[in-house]
Amino acid sequence: MKNKFVKILRVVAIVLMAMTAAMNILGGAGTTCVAFFTKNYPPYWVLIKPVDYRWLYQSFVITTLAIGIAGIAITIGLIRGGKHAYRNTLIVLVVGTVLNAIHYFTSLTVIGKAAPANVVFYINFLTLIVFLLFLIPSLRKKVNFTSGGKEADKTAGGGLAAMVTGTVILSTPMWVGASHVYMGSNWVNVLAWPIYISGTFLILGGMALLVRGAWVTHDQEIAGLEIRAL
Repeated sequence: MKNKFVKILRVVAIVLMAMTAAMNILGGAGTTCVAFFTKNYPPYWVLIKPVDYRWLYQSFVITTLAIGIAGIAITIGLIRGGKHAYRNTLIVLVVGTVLNAIHYFTSLTVIGKAAPANVVFYINFLTLIVFLLFLIPSLRKKVNFTSGGKEADKTAGGGLAAMVTGTVILSTPMWVGASHVYMGSNWVNVLAWPIYISGTFLILGGMALLVRGAWVTHDQEIAGLEIRAL
């Protein structure tokens, strides 16, 4: 039971990290239109007058995308396991939480609303809290990110992470759409094809990894039975 609990806890942490990476990439990509093409979006002209905040939002785009990309690398590192995997995760999560907090509160102050920057901040903060829990000695001993574990466990963790990430990406129009509709036009549709293609690819890839993990587990169980029979 303890081993199963540890495996579940480890997978949950990896899935959260993958979701956080996806949210940062979506947040950075979603801010691109407003930051670089502000004049095309009347509700955001407040970023130009009376003070020009475009430079700040352009920096949000670059840093948030960078955090998202780093998050992908971190997720892969957690799945594979490594000496500095946990430390690197904390660094990325702390930086991501602080940057998204600045973005969140800046939008509240300048624009008067923060969606979906608030969601990106909440996800970063939640994942950071979960990983900070692993600093508790009793949990730290049980959940070890220095080792990737068995091949089946790594494959299952990677598969679930990919599926959750793909689901988050595909569902973007649903949880972002309401805040991006102007005069009947949904601005999320600008990124519709990248959203659908990447989301579908991740879900199908995740399913393939889960099937592979189940197959590896099956083979291991058969091999174990044969050894016992001998």
